[in-house]
Amino acid sequence: MGALHEGHGDLIRAARKMADEHFEGPSHVVVSVFINPTQFDEQSDFAAYPATPEDDLRLAEQAGADAVVFPGVSEMYPEGVPGQVDAIDYGPLTSSLEGAERRGHFDGVVTVVRTLMRLVQPDWAFFGEKDWQQLAVIKKLVELEFEGIEVVPVPTKRERGGLAMSSRNRRLSPPQRQGAAALFATLMRVAESHDPSAACSEAAQSLESLGFDVEYLTVAQGDSLETKWVSGKMRVFAAVRLGGVRLIDNVACRQ
Repeated sequence: MGALHEGHGDLIRAARKMADEHFEGPSHVVVSVFINPTQFDEQSDFAAYPATPEDDLRLAEQAGADAVVFPGVSEMYPEGVPGQVDAIDYGPLTSSLEGAERRGHFDGVVTVVRTLMRLVQPDWAFFGEKDWQQLAVIKKLVELEFEGIEVVPVPTKRERGGLAMSSRNRRLSPPQRQGAAALFATLMRVAESHDPSAACSEAAQSLESLGFDVEYLTVAQGDSLETKWVSGKMRVFAAVRLGGVRLIDNVACRQ
């Protein structure tokens, strides 16, 4: 959605590498940048979302993109931005966590990704693991509607202290950005504990004591977002606010 950073750079580099390895002839890495109004549940968040097109072009070119597309709202929504897009129901994938906290969020995500995939018709689509639930939703969309496209996950890129790179990070003050590293450290403690599900409550209280507002901190299956414990499939998910800036992250459980 713009304000590209090195996490996005990793996505582009991964796409460039795969394209070069799999095609003998010309191949194309296409980057789309679109701040999608229908996936924001708060208009203030939409209005504050950073847009840096010149910097985005520079980063994308350096990372190996062949084309960067900045579609306009009128191109994505030729009949005007709808007050409500078609509802998507993929069970817990769309109804839990982000789906519960941000009503209609995944409706907007699926609407715009579906449109972009129809336009570009890619062989592969690269998405970051930082937005793990979004990644799972897009995998489901492709499974249902886009035979022949492979969704490729790319590991989360982190800042020196462990904070997951995000376009929203630039809205944090330097002290907040330093303090935000506690989110990743806390998730790792939960993930490495003997009982991650039980550890969530204490971890949330710890974050609150550090100045975070915790929306959720919980454990769920990585592929389905169901909460029943299945060894080897569980992840810790969290959404918090720090200084009014919303941050999300997730890590795999040790067990």
